[in-house]
Amino acid sequence: MINTKLILRIIGVLLLIESAMLLCSTAVSFFYQEDDLNSFLLTTGLTAACGAILTLLSKGAEKYLGRRDGYFIVSISWIIVSLFGMIPFYHSGYIPTITDAFFETISGVSSTGSTILDNIEEFPHGLLFWRSMTQWIGGLGIIFFTIAVLPLFGVSSIQLFAAESSGPTHDKVHPRISVTAKWIWSIYAGMTIIETFLLCAGGMTFFDSICHAFGTTGTGGFSTKQTSIAFYNSPYIEYVISFFMILSGVNFTILLLFVTGKFQKVIKNSELKYYLGSVLVLTLVITVGLYYTSNYGLEEAFRKAIFQIGSIHTSTGFATDNYMNWNPFLWGILFIPMIIGACAGSTSGGFKCIRIVILSKITKNEFKRIIHPNVVLRVKVNNQILPNTVQSTVLAFSFIFIIIVLFSTLSLMAMGVEFLESFGVVISSISNMGPGFGKFGPDFSWSALPQTAKWISSFLMLCGRLELFTILLLFTPSFWRG
Repeated sequence: MINTKLILRIIGVLLLIESAMLLCSTAVSFFYQEDDLNSFLLTTGLTAACGAILTLLSKGAEKYLGRRDGYFIVSISWIIVSLFGMIPFYHSGYIPTITDAFFETISGVSSTGSTILDNIEEFPHGLLFWRSMTQWIGGLGIIFFTIAVLPLFGVSSIQLFAAESSGPTHDKVHPRISVTAKWIWSIYAGMTIIETFLLCAGGMTFFDSICHAFGTTGTGGFSTKQTSIAFYNSPYIEYVISFFMILSGVNFTILLLFVTGKFQKVIKNSELKYYLGSVLVLTLVITVGLYYTSNYGLEEAFRKAIFQIGSIHTSTGFATDNYMNWNPFLWGILFIPMIIGACAGSTSGGFKCIRIVILSKITKNEFKRIIHPNVVLRVKVNNQILPNTVQSTVLAFSFIFIIIVLFSTLSLMAMGVEFLESFGVVISSISNMGPGFGKFGPDFSWSALPQTAKWISSFLMLCGRLELFTILLLFTPSFWRG
C-alpha cells in the first residue's frame, strides 16, 4: 500500500520549495512595479499555505518510502507543481484559458519549451521570469530538491532517485544520493551563473541574460523574445549559448567526475563519446549542406549548424534561424537528434544516447548469434556487463516509445492537423524538444493547435520528462494492488 502521510509530507515540502521560487518572481514583479504583482502574491501565499497544511497533516508518518511511493510521488509532483505554477499566468489574464496556462507551465516544468504565446514581449517581467524559472526548476527535476531535503526527515531518497532519474541506469558518484544531488545542483547553479555573466558581457541585459541562462542549463528554450536568440543577431551570444547547450546535454554525473578530477572515467564513457561524436558529425553535415544550398558563408553556416544541432540534440529549442527554410534534406537530418536527445542524467529529453548505444550493441550481437547460434554474448557498456533486466527495459522502452508516437500522431491527424505538423508536435513533445516542423516550427507558436491536442501534447511532455514508465505505471492495475 502507498504511504499516504509520507507522500503528503513530501508534496508539502515541494510546494514550500515552489512557493520560495514564486517569491523570487514576486520580487521581480515588485521591482518593475507591473500589474502581475497581485497574481504572484496570491499564488505564493496559496502555494505556501497548501504546502504548510499538507506538512501538518502528515504528522506521525512512517519514515519508509517504497518503490510505489517513489513513482507515485514523482508523477503527481510534476502535475501539482504545474497546476500551482499556472496560476499567475491565468489569474493575471495574460493567458486567459486554463488549457493554455497549463500547457505553457508543463512545457516549462518539463523543460520542453513549446509555447502558445504570440506576444512574448508584451508580458510583464515577473511572468517572463517565472516562465523561465519553471524550465530551470524542471531541468534537473524539482524532485532533486526534495532528495537533498529528505534526510532531514530520516527518509531514504533512493526510491525518488530511481523514479525521477533519466536513462536505463542510475549512476551514484557518492554512496549517499542526497550528497550527490547537492553536488550536482552546485554544478547546475554554477553553470547558470557563469553563462549569465558571459551573456551580459555580450550585450544582453542582466534580466534577459539570467532568463536565457535558465533556458539553456535547463534545456527548456523559453526566450524573452518572440524571435528567440535570432533577436540579438550576435555571433558571440550564439556561440556562448551553443557551448552551454551542448554542455548541459552531458550526464551531470560525468560533469561531477570531471570537476573532481576523475578524467579517465570521463574519457572512457561510451555515451559521452557517442553524444559528442554525434554532435560533431551532424554539425559538419548541416554545415556542408547550408554552405552549398544557401547564401551563408562558411563561418555563418557552421554557426547556424552547431547552434541548431546543439539546440535540437539537447532538446533545448532555442532558434537563430527558421530551419523550415533550409533544404528539405536537412529537415530529415534534424529529425535524428530530435529523436535521440542527449545523455541520460542530463537536463535534456529524447530517447537518450545511452539507449542508442545499448540497442546498437544488442543488434550487433544478434548478427553474431545468427552465424554462431551457441555463442554466449554479453552487452558491455563502459567495461561493465549490462544485466538482462536493463536490456529488457531498453527494448520495452523502445517499443512503448514507438507505439505512443504512432498513436499520438494519428490522434492529432484525426483532429485535422497535417502529418508533418502532427509528427513534429508529437516527437517534439515526447522528446521535450520545443519547436516542431511546418506550421509549428521555430518561427511559430503552438497556439493554433486544437484544445484536445494541447492536452495530449502536455501529457506527452510529462511522459517524456519522466521516461515513460514512471507516469504510465500509474495506469496499470498491478501498481494499485497490495
